[in-house]
Amino acid sequence: MAEITLEEREIAQKRTIRTLMAGLVPAGAAMSGAYSAAAVLGEELSGSETLGGLAAACMTTGSALATLPLARLMMMHGRRPGLTVGYFLASIGSLFAMFAALSELYFLLPIGILGVGIGNAANLAARYAAADLAAPDRKARAIGTLVWASTFGSVLGPTIGFGPAKSFGMLIGLPELAGPYVVSCLLFIAAGFVIHKNLHPDPLLISGESQNLKQDQGLKEAFKLLFVSPAGQLSVLSMVSGHVVMVGVMTMTPLHMKDGSHELEIIGFVISLHIVGMYAVAPVIGWVVDRIGAGPVLIFGGSLLFLGSELAAHTDKNDSLGVFVGLFLIGVGWSCGLVASSALLTKTFEGPEKVRVQGLADLIMTASGGLAGIGSGLLVARTDYQTMSHNAAFVGLIPIVGYILFELNKRIRPVKKS
Repeated sequence: MAEITLEEREIAQKRTIRTLMAGLVPAGAAMSGAYSAAAVLGEELSGSETLGGLAAACMTTGSALATLPLARLMMMHGRRPGLTVGYFLASIGSLFAMFAALSELYFLLPIGILGVGIGNAANLAARYAAADLAAPDRKARAIGTLVWASTFGSVLGPTIGFGPAKSFGMLIGLPELAGPYVVSCLLFIAAGFVIHKNLHPDPLLISGESQNLKQDQGLKEAFKLLFVSPAGQLSVLSMVSGHVVMVGVMTMTPLHMKDGSHELEIIGFVISLHIVGMYAVAPVIGWVVDRIGAGPVLIFGGSLLFLGSELAAHTDKNDSLGVFVGLFLIGVGWSCGLVASSALLTKTFEGPEKVRVQGLADLIMTASGGLAGIGSGLLVARTDYQTMSHNAAFVGLIPIVGYILFELNKRIRPVKKS
């Protein structure tokens, strides 16, 4: 593809950001609404907290399974086809979850939430699409802007799912927990249509970094590229620890609050506040990363993960203030880790291998989150929510330790000048 001018690149970048934001609003609402209802519906259908947590954890599992296929599709054909396919497959997953509520068959729910996870993989990939055409000193802000755009839909998702969508389902004769999945299906379809119609030109294709792709490059090569790089190691370590804490604590919070006799609307509001923390301050985080670098932001984010988890751990199930504040802080800590790590990864790798490495990093992150969701359910079943949150707090400190080791390694083994 012919080179484009700086002015054309800037125009295309603005259009890309607008289109991605317009798609992420409905996609974020669809994903968070479906996810927040999964554990409650799963427990209702199975009578087991563990199976309820397993159903919710399937979202991250589905995201992990879809990450590399979507990355390959994007490498070969661009961001637009990958995101569009991801959202339309997620709409089908929402329908499976709806049929689970209608038929009262538990096994349909994990299948459906796996499908919803494909939409989450597309949401994660969109942040890299935002950085494809961004200037080097504005990549973190571009990523942060996309993460921030998720706020509107993702915050409204649980509130709509446990409020109007539930009422809508009952109004048309559906079980109350089928309503969130009807709405989720429609929202994913809307997101796919927006991306398919408006993401022109494709940011990855005109950036030139999808050209000259070697067909024999595979998972092994991407893994080697990622883990021989100290910056790549730090990025993945920070992504994984933040995602483990976020998924582990958030997965079991609805059941913990339900055991404390909190109304579904209150549970939905807690999850919405948590999602505000995850997304709302992301542009500020991106600006800080561009100004001072990823390291200090990773340290700050790890501290928030620790503090938020400890607050949740010291809150009785009949109370809510500690969970409100704790989940919000965990959300901000996760955002710090995601934006800083994504920017570090984007600046470290260039050329055709970039998309594959990004996909692998997201695969590791989401797979770890899936294991965390399952593990948190098993741990709560054997102990309690407080113990699980307390253990999660120490996982939150991993980015701090990782960055200290990264800096020590740089001083011991300085980069050779060519």
